[in-house]
Amino acid sequence: MSSNGYPITPPNFAEGHLSPALIATTPPRYWLHALLLALTLVTTTVLGSGLARSFAENRPLDFVTDLSGYMRAFHDPQSLAAGLPFSITLLVILLAHEAGHYLAARYYRVDASLPYFLPMPIFTFIGTMGAFIRIRSAILSRKSLFDIGVAGPVAGFVMLLAPLATGVSLSRIVPGIAERGEVVLGTPLLLRLVEMAQFPGVPTANISLHPVAYAAWVGLLATAMNLLPIGQLDGGHILYSFIGGWAKYTSRIFIVGLASLGVYQIFTTSYKAGYSWLLWAVLLTIFGARNPSIYDPRPVTGGRVWLGLFALVMFVLCFTPVPLRTTGL
Repeated sequence: MSSNGYPITPPNFAEGHLSPALIATTPPRYWLHALLLALTLVTTTVLGSGLARSFAENRPLDFVTDLSGYMRAFHDPQSLAAGLPFSITLLVILLAHEAGHYLAARYYRVDASLPYFLPMPIFTFIGTMGAFIRIRSAILSRKSLFDIGVAGPVAGFVMLLAPLATGVSLSRIVPGIAERGEVVLGTPLLLRLVEMAQFPGVPTANISLHPVAYAAWVGLLATAMNLLPIGQLDGGHILYSFIGGWAKYTSRIFIVGLASLGVYQIFTTSYKAGYSWLLWAVLLTIFGARNPSIYDPRPVTGGRVWLGLFALVMFVLCFTPVPLRTTGL
């Protein structure tokens, strides 16, 4: 029996793979998935309308999603239309990421839920806490763990490329705009490369990002965070597929690294970003440091090695050590 109480079919090493752990038995609650998606569309659209308004007025991006934003939407529903380019772009990127995991899990006959979206109406610069799927049965082989883990980041990364290029092309030069706002975005390497191609010689601090580009920026951030080689994150699953039990030690090293980065930023470059990294390190220590139990001792080989290296390249292109900082810090 698995830890979830499901029967596990014995491994079949003779055929070069493991037998399926489980045929899905949990009926989907379509109404709940639809409701959470609808609520997330509302919260991200309200945020997006503020982003669109500030972009049109050549002001720094407006991340305010307090009650005033919802009151404005209530009195002027038509204003929400301007927020749809941001919200739809972001939700499509997040959906692609989770669909990658879901389809890979279904391919290996692993019991997985449909995506759950998490609306976040206030106190966030995204309008959502992201999305996730629930894996409700054991994953028995390193090959299937790798494929399920890497499918999400690859799908999300591919999906954000067109919005990134389109959004940057719609952006404009506004001298000094970054330092005029309360919050300054970090610039992942891929975003900077696209900016340099579109605006040669222009510093990133002088580029006013279009809301679609900002949605792609969120996708870059989500991809980087998921590819951190820690425990239950996608990057942790990928690394475990290659090195097995040694991954628990690398998870601890990277958690300590995140905490150290947070402490360093609190006392130097970015107060808010530092506390974000510390919070992330604590949450991963409590909930996400554990690696899965895999019954297949063989590491992944062949083309999956190259795909693993591509995942590393994605991480380098998407990661920024200071995602957000307050001006003057």
